[in-house]
Amino acid sequence: MLLSTRSTQVVKATLPVIGAAIGDITPVFYQRMFAAHPELERDLFNRGNQAQGDQQRALAGAIAAYATLLVAEDGRDPLEILARIAHKHASLGITEDQYPIVHEHLFAAIVEVLGEAVTPEVASAWDEVFWHMAEALVTIEKRLYAETGVADGAVWRTLVLRRRRQESPDTVSFVFGSPDGSALPPSRPGQYVSLQVSLPDGAHQIRQYSLTGASQPSEWGISVKGVPASHTEDGAPVGAGQVSTFLHDNVFEGDEIRASAPFGDLVLEDSEGPLVLISAGIGITPILGILHYLVGVGSSREVLVLHADRSPARHAHRQQLKELVGAMPSATLHRWYEDLGVRATREELREGLVDLGAVDLPLDAQVYLCGPLPFMRSVHGTLVEQQHVAEADIHYEVFGPDTWLAPA
Repeated sequence: MLLSTRSTQVVKATLPVIGAAIGDITPVFYQRMFAAHPELERDLFNRGNQAQGDQQRALAGAIAAYATLLVAEDGRDPLEILARIAHKHASLGITEDQYPIVHEHLFAAIVEVLGEAVTPEVASAWDEVFWHMAEALVTIEKRLYAETGVADGAVWRTLVLRRRRQESPDTVSFVFGSPDGSALPPSRPGQYVSLQVSLPDGAHQIRQYSLTGASQPSEWGISVKGVPASHTEDGAPVGAGQVSTFLHDNVFEGDEIRASAPFGDLVLEDSEGPLVLISAGIGITPILGILHYLVGVGSSREVLVLHADRSPARHAHRQQLKELVGAMPSATLHRWYEDLGVRATREELREGLVDLGAVDLPLDAQVYLCGPLPFMRSVHGTLVEQQHVAEADIHYEVFGPDTWLAPA
């Protein structure tokens, strides 16, 4: 359903102003909403992303992009940008009754920031944009819940940790299973689950982790990289990852944890065409899930796997990656390390950053990409501008708020 003609005209006319101010509006929105509903910040939203501003930038980018596409005379369907958001919402158990809360505080923030510029006509037009976006998300989320076989928002179950293993100095793998050994909901290769932990201050924080593959239907495997305290480029302190630290320090065999059903729109489509799987660092996790699936079904697809890491020692699942690629008759692995050390003499390893010009990309390949956002932006640009890969053939996953749509 399109916007009304009058609202379309108003949104087009005010989009430059609203778009320019949306980065100022979203922090005020979150401040207002959390003041009225502190339980949302404590138990639903990622407090680390809030502190760093990532969530605010992601929301600003999504609203601006959606409104722009909604009033464009031609171009992409605005619904295309909502699938990723809807999957994330479903993994958190978001329900329709929470959208009026967002509406109330978002529009109060718009009025606070823009003041008299928000005339009744402007407010009405942007109100229509909000509910257009909200109703589309609710529709997608209801479909996801129905496909998963659960009531709206009822995505949570209790699992037991069966095995944990140190995969690199800062990465631990966990294998969770159902307490009674029954089969867990099926997932598609590339998807993730949410884990909810109870922190010492009483907060129930949630994070998403890609499924890396498991040996039986009653188990899910994930890997968690520890996030140490650090500083931003301008010197501001950034705290250690709350959930990753908790999982590393406190969750051991036999412990229980809350997990959602699998969601995520980075999924491998069944096809016989060639694949290119590109990852860096902990971005290897959805790639492992895809490779486990391909090996499990005996796929003969041509697969090119490219991975970049700090060093061989810091490469989580290094041996597993080699074994999975080696188990496929038409798969090839290339690896780059910033610091190879004495292993620099090994011909199958390359020193430095990923160089797409050093490999032959198969024609008409579907590309799956995951890693730190700067890495993905760089690789994506090279794929499109130098390798002439179509945008529609590049699929990616962002760990954390999707700031891809926000200004780089």
